[in-house]
Amino acid sequence: MTLEERLVRLIETGGPIPLSTYMHLALHDPAQGYYATRPGLGRDFTTAPETSQLFGELIGLWLVHEWRALGSPAPCHLVEIGPGRGLLMADALRIASFAGGEAFEESVCLTLVEPSPALRAIQRERLGRYRPAFHSTLAEVPDGPMLLVANEYLDCLPARQFRLDRGQWRECVIGLGPERRLTFGLAADEPRPPDGAALTGDVVEVQTGLDLAIADLATRTAPFRALYIDYGPADRAPGDTLRAYRAGRQVSPLDAPGVSDLTVDVDFGRLARLAAAAGLDVTGPSPQGMFLLGLGAQARLTQLIKANPDKADDVFAAARKLIDPAEMGERFKAICLSSPGLPPPAGF
Repeated sequence: MTLEERLVRLIETGGPIPLSTYMHLALHDPAQGYYATRPGLGRDFTTAPETSQLFGELIGLWLVHEWRALGSPAPCHLVEIGPGRGLLMADALRIASFAGGEAFEESVCLTLVEPSPALRAIQRERLGRYRPAFHSTLAEVPDGPMLLVANEYLDCLPARQFRLDRGQWRECVIGLGPERRLTFGLAADEPRPPDGAALTGDVVEVQTGLDLAIADLATRTAPFRALYIDYGPADRAPGDTLRAYRAGRQVSPLDAPGVSDLTVDVDFGRLARLAAAAGLDVTGPSPQGMFLLGLGAQARLTQLIKANPDKADDVFAAARKLIDPAEMGERFKAICLSSPGLPPPAGF
């Protein structure tokens, strides 16, 4: 039985389901969810670490700088949430081990927050020399000093979606249309969007998982820094941003659930408000391009071109894609959430 067939039976039994439930099952169902069974990094979508080694290398320099800002603790948990194929951390640790020396390499304990068995196998093969520990959630990571990196993780947190319908807010749900096909609809009742949602238009998306992400940080013992990089607006709440990708093409979000990647824009404003209310220090959000330039992207790009003169055009084009405001440089944002009392983080 396919995941779509299971969803049809679920709806037939209990009625339409919220968009957030649909996203959670389509992405994270242990047996048939997208990330559990057929992660398509480099095929369905391409992330910054897949675009250029420059990205991970600059993150590596950032990690060394922030480890020292934390007081060079030993041990220190180096955590990545949603490590994908392990490229970001491989590039980061290659540079960080050089820049931070033996003291850094011996102090950090690599921890990968990854529930997918398929991805864990890939990560274990690529990062095995660092003896990574694996956990399914951040809450499982032991307490203690921590540096956290999460690139394109927040956008896959399930979202609730609300629409104004004749003056009343109604939640978007997934029901059944003709021939028992999945279809979008509106709930019969009139729930208001959760508190804290910025109601700036006729449609609003709310990722309730942001609340849990902040709670997991706020309950940890200082010191720590958490760097999130993702796409979304900095000054407004997302509207209808749900979309799906398969084989590099945008497809219907309801087409073959579990086979396509689902994503929504991140509400960085709400994330910052939640973090500040929880007592965390908030830096950013800042455009990805500005953040990478602040970490020395221009100097590192020059080094890479000198080392690879026959590939200079490709190296430059890949770096430009990360930094240019017309490409990923403006749409993607970086935000750093820290335990109180630390100096400002690098790059902002």
